[in-house]
Amino acid sequence: MKSRKLILAGSAAMLMSLTLLAQPKPWVVPDSFKTMKNPVAVSDASKKAGQTLYTKNCASCHGKAGLGDGVKARSLKDFPGDFSKTEFQTQSDGELFYKTKSGRAEMPKYDGKLTDEDIWNTVVYMRTFKK
Repeated sequence: MKSRKLILAGSAAMLMSLTLLAQPKPWVVPDSFKTMKNPVAVSDASKKAGQTLYTKNCASCHGKAGLGDGVKARSLKDFPGDFSKTEFQTQSDGELFYKTKSGRAEMPKYDGKLTDEDIWNTVVYMRTFKK
């Protein structure tokens, strides 16, 4: 009986450790980006441009609907995130711009690959995933 409790306690501790390891570290965004406003007006044209860019550059990991279920997501060490969730949608446009532009770890940086206007259009499109 005592050994069964020890095994259960050890298993629970191991699961908690694995859960903590699986959580991505907080992504620190400089204050100057947090307050940036998107210079691209939300319109059908900006959503369409953002959709085209997102499909080409983001959907393979983040999924067509931004749920983090793209074809490459299973091979990633960290979950790419669910763009429909409040935690994502409450970030400022500037925070999303910064993360897309600078990247980190498995998230590639798009600085030099996409123009700033392209990134802003992509942010406009990512807002359409809000539940």
